[in-house]
Amino acid sequence: MKVKTNNLALKYIFAVIAMMASITALAEDSLQTFQWIEAKPVSEVWINPGMYAYHFQKDQNLNNNNWGIGLEYRFSTVASATIGNFKNSDHAQSYYAGFYYQPFRFGPVKLGVVAGAFNGYESTNNGAWFPAILPALTVEQGRFGANIFFIPTVGDRLHGAIAMQLKMNIYK
Repeated sequence: MKVKTNNLALKYIFAVIAMMASITALAEDSLQTFQWIEAKPVSEVWINPGMYAYHFQKDQNLNNNNWGIGLEYRFSTVASATIGNFKNSDHAQSYYAGFYYQPFRFGPVKLGVVAGAFNGYESTNNGAWFPAILPALTVEQGRFGANIFFIPTVGDRLHGAIAMQLKMNIYK
């Protein structure tokens, strides 16, 4: 049985991110150029409900709605720690832990990577933990934000996608 992708949900999510970026750009007047972010200590906690993935391999029965729960603790203007779980692309439970390092900014968008470990993918390390480093973009405005990841296709072990994780700040 093939599950249809909910294109309306994907369009809505990307519209929300575009709107947040526009509001941030107008509010900060910061769309000048590519900038290095000065590392300063902060203390923020963000919560997320998992993520939505737009998979490149449309011919497979992949789960795009990767619901779960995650926490992100931002301890620096350029770094944060993250931990959580989600229902992965293969419809199995996955857990993750990692660190974001985003030392660059282009307007309202922070640029960098997230490095960590995941489990729950039977075709990768028999479902055991494996390391990953992914390009990551972050947009935050007030209490709301989004992390966007590019996940490359790795043979038949990892399904390529662009994933978006909406998040809410619960402590600042």
